[in-house]
Amino acid sequence: MKKNKLRIGLPKGSLQDSTVALLKKAGYCINVSSRSYFPTVDDPDWECILLRAQEIPVYVQKGVLDCGITGADWVLEHEAAVVMVAELMYAKQTLTPVRWVLAVPEKSSIQCAQDLQGKRVATELVQVTKRYFEKHGVRVDVEFSWGATEAKVPELVDAIVELTETGSSLRAHNLKIIDTLCRSTTQFIAYQGAWDDTWKREKMQNIAMLVQGALQAEEKVGLKMNVAKDHLEKIIGILPALRNPTVSELSRPGWIAVEIVTDEKAVRALIPQLKKAGAEGIIEYPLTKVIP
Repeated sequence: MKKNKLRIGLPKGSLQDSTVALLKKAGYCINVSSRSYFPTVDDPDWECILLRAQEIPVYVQKGVLDCGITGADWVLEHEAAVVMVAELMYAKQTLTPVRWVLAVPEKSSIQCAQDLQGKRVATELVQVTKRYFEKHGVRVDVEFSWGATEAKVPELVDAIVELTETGSSLRAHNLKIIDTLCRSTTQFIAYQGAWDDTWKREKMQNIAMLVQGALQAEEKVGLKMNVAKDHLEKIIGILPALRNPTVSELSRPGWIAVEIVTDEKAVRALIPQLKKAGAEGIIEYPLTKVIP
């Protein structure tokens, strides 16, 4: 009997490294070779292929792939009929959504979409851009950009629609943003037929749970400390937590152990407060996953 396999498309390019790192944190070790588009994974139920994120929704919609990780922008671009298994809040550099923006030279007199009537616009997100200008009743010539889009204004085109995460690249090219077309997050998507298969659905749901747990753990840490019972109320009043702190008895009479999960950025201010309030033996430790 043929063994079930889950055929997964992983994004090649800007999302590749962050995706592989995230999957590793989720418990899946992906080995990518520079000579192959078929990474190996330590789960025998997976078959992986590296594709550009732009292509993944197309192949998932057709059922060539059971599922894949791509951007919501590319699902929107192709108007792909796929199942959104999970939204994964990460990008190349940050854990926030990215934006497709309409940008023009800093010194340009163009202030809005209407000012581009009859002009040329370059982008990789062609269909979304066309629909945007149609919605605004503006006739423009939208051309596909093969890359280096920021460098094309104003010599080759009048404006661009480009993906930005931090805005630094646009600023470096002396461009200003005049509108946002859409925001996008990374998504784990599935072919409807694969989603209807009980084995594949459960497999995908488990992957989504573990990956989301790994994302939940980003920028969070665990804190443990010993607290005299007399100081417990004061300590709990200081502590932030996902829900309630874990409190357990110690063998030392009159003392308890307190444990929480909190934002890593909060720790540098929190630990001195806890120490001042009577906490002892404070331990900070990294987290791999947080499963609600």
